[in-house]
Amino acid sequence: MSFDQISVIGLGYIGLPTAAAFASRGKKVVGVDVNHQAVETINRGAIHIVEPDLADVVKRAVAQGYLTAVTRPVTADAFLIAVPTPFMDGHEPDLKYVRAAALSLAPVLKQGDLVILESTSPVGTTEQMAQWLAEARPDLRFPQAAGERADINIAYCPERVLPGKIMAELVKNDRVIGGMTPRCSARASELYRIFLEGECVVTNSRTAEMCKLTENSFRDVNIAFANELSLICADREINVWELIRLANRHPRVNILQPGPGVGGHCIAVDPWFIVAQNPRQARLIHTARLVNDGKPLWVVERVKAAVADCLAHSGKRAGELTIACFGLAFKPDIDDLRESPAVAITQLIAQWHPGETLAVEPNVAQLPATLAALATLTGLDSALASADVLVMLVDHRQFRELPAADITQRWIVDTKGVWR
Repeated sequence: MSFDQISVIGLGYIGLPTAAAFASRGKKVVGVDVNHQAVETINRGAIHIVEPDLADVVKRAVAQGYLTAVTRPVTADAFLIAVPTPFMDGHEPDLKYVRAAALSLAPVLKQGDLVILESTSPVGTTEQMAQWLAEARPDLRFPQAAGERADINIAYCPERVLPGKIMAELVKNDRVIGGMTPRCSARASELYRIFLEGECVVTNSRTAEMCKLTENSFRDVNIAFANELSLICADREINVWELIRLANRHPRVNILQPGPGVGGHCIAVDPWFIVAQNPRQARLIHTARLVNDGKPLWVVERVKAAVADCLAHSGKRAGELTIACFGLAFKPDIDDLRESPAVAITQLIAQWHPGETLAVEPNVAQLPATLAALATLTGLDSALASADVLVMLVDHRQFRELPAADITQRWIVDTKGVWR
């Protein structure tokens, strides 16, 4: 069965590029989002997020009539759900957006449709989604009851792309396809092959869900090792970046680089899904999360020490001293602030420091709500000219390329080793 019209529910950092990828192959795509401003922006042929190469693809797809955006689902042959899956207090998974998306598309489902969940989710979420749909549409048969005779095919297929390279990696990277039945997997694979150059690797929905969580938990554990090394090295007055460079000369050692913590919608969140479902067994994963979540507090303590030393030698009072925080995004050269440790650190500094706190983030036009009343968004040159203490949090290209001669401050807290 062909896919004449495809619907992507959730037009954020994953949903919009995915919709654009299908549309770029000449498929009719309807994107759905509850954000009216995002819908209006897309229908103008523009984008509301920062991602290299995405703007041109969206502009062309809209102009050619292959991509449109709406606020409520319409009839389609395949539905992809790409909505957030945050966690609640206590790090319990919050599936309210997945449930809302499923129930919103339920009224327009018809026999032969394919529903794919892309949102990173705890194990069993795809089956839970299928149950929600079955309860909403008792007139249709679903895989959990009808197996291969189901009217609706359901699968899980997690994204595995790197922000800043999404448009290339969507096409090139292999996809894990977890259907609730072999036919569900086959139809999902057929859909992704519309634009995919990588391989469709088939498994079941639970394994596919766990695969996504495993990939990001693996990365989290490795980052935690580097972050823990940075704490130890600071205590022993050892340059952690030199240490890692030397250790990585071993043919079987590849230590990652430390930073101010871990952010983003995946690595900072996904391991908690495993911990929540397996609290007794996930001891290493849990500890890694605690190490990475604790790093921002350690950075703030280093800033406090730098400020104390500055006050002791500069002759200024605390209220006269300016701190500049460089970078707010959760990784370099993007505008995504989700779960960003840099935002949390800047907020903690601004709440504690009686003087001015500057935020330098070249990829955003305004500060997030949590910082709006606490800090001032400023440019790189202005911050370097007025700040007494510099705090390097995100190694954006503009910061990496800064000549050493332009940095005259004595008091620097560099969490990325850029200005060491």
